[in-house]
Amino acid sequence: MRPAPTICPICQSELEVARLHCNSCDTSIEGHFAMGQFSNLTPEQMEFIFTFVRCEGKINRMEQELDLSYPTIRNRLHEVIRALGYEPGKDESVEINAEIRSSAIADLEAGKITADQAMRILRGEE
Repeated sequence: MRPAPTICPICQSELEVARLHCNSCDTSIEGHFAMGQFSNLTPEQMEFIFTFVRCEGKINRMEQELDLSYPTIRNRLHEVIRALGYEPGKDESVEINAEIRSSAIADLEAGKITADQAMRILRGEE
């Protein structure tokens, strides 16, 4: 079975599912159904996800299976993440060492920096 198209071949608008059919009992259901986030992925990206799951998310195993370098696999993973509507690394927390943390708090208490500046430092943005 081929995957459902997601883009209209005439006007290039996004398609939606309007009818579902059961081959077993010949029941049909009509309505407006979402295609889901995975419909945005190319066949190559879906295959990458299947490989990623099969390798239990271990990039070193993917390197061996796909015969690709770590940076290439990481780039492909980031492409998939973006295609799903997320930004890679956005939710990663930045580790701030104790010296920087103490210095930021001391500067805040001394009035050398504002609370906003202190928060940016503690988040690793400065």
